[in-house]
Amino acid sequence: MNFNNITVAGSGVLGSQIAYQIAFKGFNVTVYDINDEALERAKDRILNLKSRYQADLGATEAQVNAAFDRMKFNSDLSAAAANADLVIEAIPEVVQIKTDFYKQLGQCAPANTVFATNSSTLLPSQFAEATGRPEKFLALHFANEIWKNNTAEIMKHPGTDMAVFEDVIAFAKAIGMVALPIHKEQPGYILNSLLVPLLDAAQQLLVKEVADVETIDKTWMVATGAPMGPFAILDVVGINTAYNIGLAKAKATGDEIFEKIAKILKEDYIDQGKLGAATGEGFYKYPNPSFAQPDFLKS
Repeated sequence: MNFNNITVAGSGVLGSQIAYQIAFKGFNVTVYDINDEALERAKDRILNLKSRYQADLGATEAQVNAAFDRMKFNSDLSAAAANADLVIEAIPEVVQIKTDFYKQLGQCAPANTVFATNSSTLLPSQFAEATGRPEKFLALHFANEIWKNNTAEIMKHPGTDMAVFEDVIAFAKAIGMVALPIHKEQPGYILNSLLVPLLDAAQQLLVKEVADVETIDKTWMVATGAPMGPFAILDVVGINTAYNIGLAKAKATGDEIFEKIAKILKEDYIDQGKLGAATGEGFYKYPNPSFAQPDFLKS
């Protein structure tokens, strides 16, 4: 594995976490997004991660500052990818957006650059042709709060070069992840094959008016001992991501339930600026959400 310069494309909640974790582990990182405004928001998100690394990992002030100093930010894709050994894509879960991105990236990145998608639900084979280098393309999927929930699912498609597959596994370990090789394409990988049905079921219970957000989460937490319920998890994932996934399912299936889920997420949350934990409000209000209060599970 000879990856030194890493570009992370997409500076949303998880993209920012991925970039900072990689920099924290000593790699040079360039963060790319479509405009400088998005990158300024990313800088704020990343600066806020410093205290989390100090609290959760015992990192020193010198370590968290050094990590940020290894990061650059650029809204010009050609410049951002010019010296990249590896590009990790973490842009919205929309097929056309990803396809267009890979066509552009394939034209401007060096021939040796490996591409990896952090897509939560889409398969690498859907975009392999668009990259122009299918043998150097695969999936590298992380969980939210990457510094604590340090899984890295590495999933090849039939055309992925095995040497590239092994290199990305080695890279995942080098940035502090538990590497989880997946040799056969599976929508949702392992983690989301388990998690997404839970989140879908919770949203369906809500839109069918079976129960409210807190009751659904409380049920899951009390019955399983989990620290968070599905709606608290959705707040961490980000409601934009949940909306994009729900909308894609609605279009693919024509199912009225998914259409209703997408409509509610758009009108009641996204349009109101309630995008999840990162913006201070989603299904819960932060920094002190009700599900984290000592008496939440007692009655």
